[in-house]
Order: sequence, then structure tokens, then C-alpha cells
Amino acid sequence: MSTQPVRVRFAPSPTGPLHMGGVRTALYNYLFAKKNNGTFLIRIEDTDQTRFVPGAQEYIMDALKWCGIMPTEGPGLGGNYGPYVQSERKNLYRPYAEQLVAEDKAYYAFDTAEDLDRMRDQAKQMGMPNWQYNSVTRMSMKNSLTLPQDQVSEMLANGAPYVIRMKMPRNHDVRFEDLIRGWVVVNTNNLDDKVLFKSDGMPTYHLANIVDDHLMEISHVIRGEEWLPSAPLHVLLYQAFGWDIPQFAHLPLLLRPDGNGKLSKRDGDRLGFPVFPTNWTTSEGELYSGYREKGYFPGAFINMLAFLGWNPGTTQEIFSLEELSEVFTLDRVSKAGAKFDPDKTRWFQQQYLRSKSDEELAQLLKLEVEQPMSDEQLKDICHMMKERATFIGDMVTEGAYLFARPTSYDESTVQKKWKEDSTVLMNEWMNIMEGIKPFNSENIDVAFKAFLESKGIGVGAVLPLFRLLLTGTGTGPSMFEISQYLGKEESLQRMQLGIEAVNQLKINA
Repeated sequence: MSTQPVRVRFAPSPTGPLHMGGVRTALYNYLFAKKNNGTFLIRIEDTDQTRFVPGAQEYIMDALKWCGIMPTEGPGLGGNYGPYVQSERKNLYRPYAEQLVAEDKAYYAFDTAEDLDRMRDQAKQMGMPNWQYNSVTRMSMKNSLTLPQDQVSEMLANGAPYVIRMKMPRNHDVRFEDLIRGWVVVNTNNLDDKVLFKSDGMPTYHLANIVDDHLMEISHVIRGEEWLPSAPLHVLLYQAFGWDIPQFAHLPLLLRPDGNGKLSKRDGDRLGFPVFPTNWTTSEGELYSGYREKGYFPGAFINMLAFLGWNPGTTQEIFSLEELSEVFTLDRVSKAGAKFDPDKTRWFQQQYLRSKSDEELAQLLKLEVEQPMSDEQLKDICHMMKERATFIGDMVTEGAYLFARPTSYDESTVQKKWKEDSTVLMNEWMNIMEGIKPFNSENIDVAFKAFLESKGIGVGAVLPLFRLLLTGTGTGPSMFEISQYLGKEESLQRMQLGIEAVNQLKINA
């Protein structure tokens, strides 16, 4: 491993919202930097101005902030290696491209789009469907390798449109070691002469990426597997400039839940789960949902992402961001694609919710509740409901009876459990409840068991009816805790109203 200080970067393009795969790339860079006392920076790669989407850069920064994995260098963050937006570095790149031309490692190409289309069509007619501009075909094209020098000089002087292409060496093995995949060997006969500098005066991703990583002293390039085919070109560019090559690590793809193909931006709401960290609204007003707005905790989202392609080598699954920073290593990142599991994502959310104190949850619940409630009431609700909830909002919907009297009663419980003697039984239990002092869950529990014993009946004959009358539901947390929370007067009133309502339901049935 390099002895230079660890400096890693996340380099998204502002072409739309940040996909969760991009967040995972940012996360792994963040964790690697933390683990190695290094620096994590963000660079906005907007060399392709035709795909620029207004608001995308702001979205990326906001999403990283919500996730808790903000870089320490980048646009708006400061740093000694800026600017951190490539379009603001535009004047840097041309001299490097020209240097490669001067050293016969690149060349000017004057072919028009029509010229290229014509060559592709001719190749198809000759049975060569995948025509490339490469070490073989370049000599039949319109470039500075085939045109007389004086003509090239004249065309440049007259402002003729051109691109600068890499002069890929013939039949050369490019070798580099990937920290996840081991040694990678690619022969240059399988590579084309990639455009390095475009006719609009902007560099392509390839040139800008290499120049910026060098100037920003990046030690490790941790990025998605989709960039692996570009790595041999990048290695050749480093060698062409005589620069040190950073360590590469290409992360596995995120796959759809069925494992059939890459999880894409379009898979989101269509498959019933978000693929973006936060909500994104298109310029046409189309909304794509995000994990933040769905109610996920940032820690749960990050914990889930960390496990998509990495494991700690232990049975531990729940980690704080700090704990992840301590145990994360690239050698435990998988080569194989990682299947996204929405159910497992919900499980992480449940674990995070349950791990929070009643006091923490009460402050979050306060934001979801419309009526004024005391902190003690909210804490009691959280205590009762957090083992049954996935999201804070579930406490409001699943525990609606804790905020207002029930207006309906679970039909299956009414049909299965409400018998001819149920009214008498419930009235007897209400009489006993009247005398419980103090009216707390422990005393209610003791009295309830004594009542069952005196009647010689089982829990199943009374508890479901008790729950039905107080909550209108068939399931839920401890009835003794619910009763204490509601108080004696409210509990008895609910039971009286419930008996009347349920008997009416039986008559109507």
C-alpha cells in the first residue's frame, strides 16, 4: 500500500439525483478515509454539460449531509486543492492534452459525426458490427497521423473542429492490481482510441479524472464496477504523464432484489421502495421518493448500505457510523454483485428504532402528532409501541387508540370471541377495575389474574375482549400498560361504549 497520506474522493456527475449506489461509493470512501486517518473530498464532475441537471449538485450535498458522511473538502467546504467543480477548472486541462499530442501519445482527430457514422455503416456492411476508432482503423481516418503536417497546422489555425484522441499502443498488456479484484490484465488491442478532449473545449471524463486525481493527490480511487473497463486507459494515462498511479478498488454492482440486473434509478417506486436517499422532483414535476421522507433513520440507511457488498467477518449486523469506521476494510468487500433486499432494509430500520431511548423517540413522535400531548404521554406511547413499529409514523397509525377512542371494532375478533356471556363477563371485570388502587399496570395485572382464577377461565376468554373494547383492535402491546396510560376513568368509559357498539354489531350481523 502507498505510504503517502490517504486521500480519497467521491466524484459524482450532477446529472440527476444521487442513486443509493452512489451513496454507497461515498460511504466506502468516507469509511476508508476515517479508518486510515485520511481525507475524504468531493469533486463535482460536470464536464458533460449536455447532461447537467439544475439542482443536482445541491441535492448531492444535502443527501450526504443527511447521511452523516460529509466530506471535509469540496465545493462550499474549502480545501487547498480547489476548485472542486470541473467546469471551474476548465482552463487546466488543455495543456495536458496538448502535452500528450506533442509527445506522440495522442493526436488531433478532425472526423465529423457524419464521417464516423459512414465508417460504422461501412463496417456493418462488411460484417463488422462493432467498429472502433483504434490502432488499426485510425490510419484510414481524418487525423493528424494521416494528414500532412502543414494541413493540420492550417486546420488548427482556421479553427476547424477537432477532438484529441489517445494514441492507444498496439498489442500491449496493461496490468494493474485492484484492491478488491486482484490483478487485472487487458490487452490494448481490445481498447479504442478514446477521446480525451472534446471540440467544445472541455475534457472528457477520462482526462479530467486523471488530471484532477493527480493534482488533488488522490491516493486511492474507490469507485463503482462500471468504471472498471475505463481503468486500463487511466493507467496508460498515468504512465504517459509519468505520474504515480493511485490504488484502485472497484466496488460490486447493486443488483435488483431478484438478482436480475443492476438496480437502476428507474427501479425505485416501480418496485415499491426508494432508490434515492432523499426525495427528488424532476423539472416536469415527477416525484421520486427518498429514504429520509419515508421515515428511515440515516443510521439505518447507512448500516444497510454498508452491508451491500461488504461484511465485517463477524455476526454483528448493527453498527454505528463510528463503529463502521473502525472495522471497515476493502479486503472484505465482495467482487460479486450485491442483491438489494427491501425487507432487510426495513429490519435495519426496526433495529435502529428499538435501540433509541423512549425520550429520543418521544421528541420525534411529537413532530408526527397533531394534538398537544405531554412529553410523559409521548414517552409512554413510545415505550409501548416501539417493539411493534418500523417507523415513527407507525406509532400514530398502529396505535391510533392511544390518541383517540376507537370508532370501529375488529370484525374478526367480534365474530370469533364475542359470545352470549361476554357482556356479563366484561361488566364483572369492569367492577373489579373500579376498585384497583393505585391504577397501574402491576396492580391491573394482579387483579386480572385473580379474576381469571375466580371464574375458572383462561386468558383467551377475556383478554381479547378487553383489548377489543379499549382499542378496537385484535392485537397490540400489553393491555395493562394501555390501561394505565388511558387511566381508570377513560378505560371504563371506553369499555362501556365498546360493549354497546359491539352488541349492536352482533345484532346487525
